[in-house]
Amino acid sequence: MSKAAACESLTLAVHPNARGYGWVAFEGPLALYDWGLVVVRGDKNARSLERIEAMLERMRPQTLVLEAFDQHFSLRRPRIARLCRAIISLGANRGVDIAIYTRDQVVGAFAPVGAKTRHEIAEAVARHMEPLRHRLPKRRRAWQCEDRRLSLFSAAALGLTHFQLSVERLLGELGAA
Repeated sequence: MSKAAACESLTLAVHPNARGYGWVAFEGPLALYDWGLVVVRGDKNARSLERIEAMLERMRPQTLVLEAFDQHFSLRRPRIARLCRAIISLGANRGVDIAIYTRDQVVGAFAPVGAKTRHEIAEAVARHMEPLRHRLPKRRRAWQCEDRRLSLFSAAALGLTHFQLSVERLLGELGAA
């Protein structure tokens, strides 16, 4: 399949962190299209938005996936919440479908493989997505900050959660019909 044809049905998952964001684009549930980690300096929200806007323009994804960021579902910092709202606005202005999943939904999607923590989920992602495997950071010690590479795996987990819950929703609708 050509890159141009693949772009028509991409799902882009983005996971902001304190230093930038991780992102993964999927052609399908286990079909990676592209991925990356972005570190921004200066006005982090403005620069992140510029980079995400360029990605949206280049890839033209059908769906944009984020982790819930409001106060009821998340402990995300206010700056990250503002960034997520701006990302949603960028996507919506381009006609991109927006999907937002809570941390509990992500954990629930990975429960069948026994993964509960962010690192256990990252390990599960790495086991099934060979191109990302070499990026998996070591388990952090109590005194260490979270490795920024974990945002790449959090983005991948969001994408996989989206596919799983979409299939469950579809099967539920078929069963009700």
